[in-house]
Amino acid sequence: MMNGIINVLKPPGMTSHDVVNFIRRETGIKKVGHTGTLDPEAAGVLPICIGKSTKAVQYITEKRKKYRANIKFGISTDTQDKYGKVTKQTVVPDLDIVTINGLLENFKGKILQTPPIYSAIKQNGKKLYQYAIEGQNVDIKSRYIEIYNITIVDKLARDEFMLDISCSKGTYIRTLCHDIGEKSGYGAHMSQLIRLESSPFRIEDANTLEEIRNAVKEGELCNLIYKPDLLFHELHRINVKKSAEKSAINGNPIFSPGLEDDIEVYEAGTMVRLYIDDDFIALGNIELDNLYNKNYVRVKTLFT
Repeated sequence: MMNGIINVLKPPGMTSHDVVNFIRRETGIKKVGHTGTLDPEAAGVLPICIGKSTKAVQYITEKRKKYRANIKFGISTDTQDKYGKVTKQTVVPDLDIVTINGLLENFKGKILQTPPIYSAIKQNGKKLYQYAIEGQNVDIKSRYIEIYNITIVDKLARDEFMLDISCSKGTYIRTLCHDIGEKSGYGAHMSQLIRLESSPFRIEDANTLEEIRNAVKEGELCNLIYKPDLLFHELHRINVKKSAEKSAINGNPIFSPGLEDDIEVYEAGTMVRLYIDDDFIALGNIELDNLYNKNYVRVKTLFT
């Protein structure tokens, strides 16, 4: 069975789950998962994990993201994008880039964000959008996110700007646009959204659904699949001896005699990549054996 990650260019008008179903249908592979919901009307990078690489989903969602978003001042909506009901409308002057740049400075770094009511986040066992549909009031819990960088790419109109935003997981870009609008005093909503990166996957390398369909027909899908260890390139690599393969696959501790590399140089708690004969097999943690004061490796997530 194929195992790896496909960098998919999600088109607007499809849910992330629609893309998963497309991959299942076209490839015949049942074990498929996406790596973080992208709004239906948004487009851009949506890494899709197949086979045993679905175990990588939890790690991709932790990676930083980069978006290109259009923000339109003067109109606020209940969904915080252009598809919602208008809740506030104000007259906006011809906004200049210097003013907006100064405004954006307030949203860099770690900030507290309240997720939108129209979202799939669960609270008290229920998705927030269900409260909205039922007309129920709910006290939504705020949470800290991080905006690593936010810059103006272009001024599109007197009241609309294109922004590039690098951010942590869990960031709602439409909420960010809404909050920027509230800070400005004019209100605002997100008028367009494209995900440029879901680290390490970039939009310039993403494959359209048509390209994926054609690759399947021509028997070349393997050329579009990235190995899962690409996600963990920043981690140290540890080579496991063939004699310790069974222990590794069974999730048993691997001590120095079963390893090609010296692990005493690492601190306990360090996460590492594990390989056998150049094949990536697992992620592991360096742990300390207190009895002998020696390090060993414990398999954390198996990919083989």
